[in-house]
Amino acid sequence: MLAGMSTLPADDDLLRAPPVHWPWHGQARPAFALAPAPGQESAWDYPRPPRLEIDRRELVVRWGARVVARSTRAIRALETAHPPSFYIPLADIVPGLLVPAEGSSLCEWKGPARYWSLVDGERRLAKVAWSYPHPLPGSELLRDAVAFYCHELDCRVGGELVAPQPGGFYGG
Repeated sequence: MLAGMSTLPADDDLLRAPPVHWPWHGQARPAFALAPAPGQESAWDYPRPPRLEIDRRELVVRWGARVVARSTRAIRALETAHPPSFYIPLADIVPGLLVPAEGSSLCEWKGPARYWSLVDGERRLAKVAWSYPHPLPGSELLRDAVAFYCHELDCRVGGELVAPQPGGFYGG
């Protein structure tokens, strides 16, 4: 286990009662959401809380020429109105490249998030990944797995290049 993976509290009253003000839960699309074309998925059809599933396609994360991670057992998270996120098991990430980053956040479904930077000698890419070291019930698959923001990395799923969505909030 990486240093810092278990430093966040496991229990918090705030996490036990997800907010109910969000009207979209995957049962119906809002009027502005386009219907997906054949072979496509709509983020508005994903459930809330998120569905987690093992994805056997090969995922590869590169930082320049350096392979950071390679996996055929990633966890794909599908959550209403969110692009799919892929969490790679720590065992499939090159040891020694991830270091704890400043900050944290809270997902009402997955729990408290921890952020990570990549460091390789003199190279550093700050706050480029996140994890849930103490996932809430229903999200236990995410323990000991890390997701990467693909804005500054070459991330591929099944050989296809991942295009990040605009902004820095979601992994894209």
